[in-house]
Amino acid sequence: MPIGFISIGSNIDTDIHIPSSIVALQKQFGSITLSSLYETEAVGFEGDDFINLIVQFSSDLEAKSVAKILRQIELDHGRTRDSRKYAARTLDLDLVLYGDFIISDGRLQIPRDEIEKYAFVLEPLAEIAGHLFHPVSKKSYTQLWNEYDKISLKQQRLVSNTL
Repeated sequence: MPIGFISIGSNIDTDIHIPSSIVALQKQFGSITLSSLYETEAVGFEGDDFINLIVQFSSDLEAKSVAKILRQIELDHGRTRDSRKYAARTLDLDLVLYGDFIISDGRLQIPRDEIEKYAFVLEPLAEIAGHLFHPVSKKSYTQLWNEYDKISLKQQRLVSNTL
């Protein structure tokens, strides 16, 4: 059964949408592991800071089915399909990794390039899965985080996740 990782982000009513999305993910996938919460400056637009984290889960569903579940959870939390890439949002759920699968199928890209591009994905991923290896670069997530350029990083780890 593949182990998957979901990136969660929100900058609208985060105290409602983050915990609620975690409950929804637990209903879908059972036992999950949560990273700490990270507060991150909005990227690509002016807006409130985001709260981000990574969730680890296991499932025997196909990646496309997992992605559909995530889209529905987003919609249930007020996300609209016409959302711009760089905009405030109630909830953003992205399947960033799924086992060692490498998938490029329309909107479904695994592993997501955001892993190596954005600290708000890489740092919490390294926190809970640092010993695992990126299926393309073959580097551990701890190594990728250690190599990440943190000079202009506008992100801080909040208290460990107790949601």
